[in-house]
Amino acid sequence: MSDFKHFEYMAKHRYEQVVYFYDKTTGLKGITCIHNTTLGPALGGTRLWNYASEEDAVIDALRLARGMTYKAAAAGLNLGGGKTVLIGDPETVKSEGYFRALGRYVQSLNGRYITAEDVNTSTKDMDFVAMETDYVVGLEGKSGNPSPMTALGAFHGIRAALQYKFGNEEFSKYTFAVQGAGQTGYYLIKKLVEAKAKKIYFSEINPKHIERMKREHPDVEFVEPKNYFGLNVDVIVPCALGGVLNDESIPQIKAKVIAGTANNVLLDEDIHGTMIKEKGILYAPDFVINAGGLINVYHELKEYNVGRATRDIEKIYDRLLEIFKIADTENIHTQQAAKVFAKKRIETINNVQDNYIKR
Repeated sequence: MSDFKHFEYMAKHRYEQVVYFYDKTTGLKGITCIHNTTLGPALGGTRLWNYASEEDAVIDALRLARGMTYKAAAAGLNLGGGKTVLIGDPETVKSEGYFRALGRYVQSLNGRYITAEDVNTSTKDMDFVAMETDYVVGLEGKSGNPSPMTALGAFHGIRAALQYKFGNEEFSKYTFAVQGAGQTGYYLIKKLVEAKAKKIYFSEINPKHIERMKREHPDVEFVEPKNYFGLNVDVIVPCALGGVLNDESIPQIKAKVIAGTANNVLLDEDIHGTMIKEKGILYAPDFVINAGGLINVYHELKEYNVGRATRDIEKIYDRLLEIFKIADTENIHTQQAAKVFAKKRIETINNVQDNYIKR
């Protein structure tokens, strides 16, 4: 029996709500977590994963929802943080009924939570969700697939990190290693190629993605996953799943900059954020540098305009420079500095809104 104490964890990190749901017709099993709605409704994608246990699923939902709160706040959006995780095999559970059932549970939250695509869900899946709820974004014909915009934001974040660490953001001077080439990593590699990066390596476990990269960009060199962190490069770019910066990987790292799109990439934020700082590595906090997709779908809640969305995504560059300065001024690791930055905005807006004004 696990000793994970859900309510203690929720109290410690100030969560608002955790909802379990099950649909008997389709076998849909999932959890929606709402962390904080001070700035606006919680927004976060729906992740479909064959979790080893129900506890693994709820812990993932809790961590991801909290990350979305900080991501939205640091991105200057009027949104809170939430997440949905579905438990099941992505190869077998998907159907129209499955995602329409999800849409009905999203609708039952009455706008407190807005969903979108995430790992193992797509814009096509969200079209089914949209048949049953008003609270879904990232649809075809609107903002669409968020991965290219997430990659665009990361590209500008890498620019900021290069400028801050080396005093020069000319990509042709630097070498890069990208972990994951399926979605955001794939689009980010394309940006690095277009920017004439000095050398690009990539690591991937999916044979289809490996072959696609070799076919489209033969100069981008494949490396086995086990050799990834020890590469002698200037920048490592983690774009796969979280927790990869840990006790085992960090001592191997030779790069001076870590800047990628993966969520929760630090296995333990305090322990491993500090380890990275002590090694003299500049780390671009995940929830700041990977906010491009969130910024893009946020614009869908208004009248979507790709130009306005792109301009807002470019602001990631300036936000990261400010966060790096906070980290140096306060002598803290950059992930902590990003939370200082995000929490300050939440607190400020909460105080601004403490007086009643009718609209």
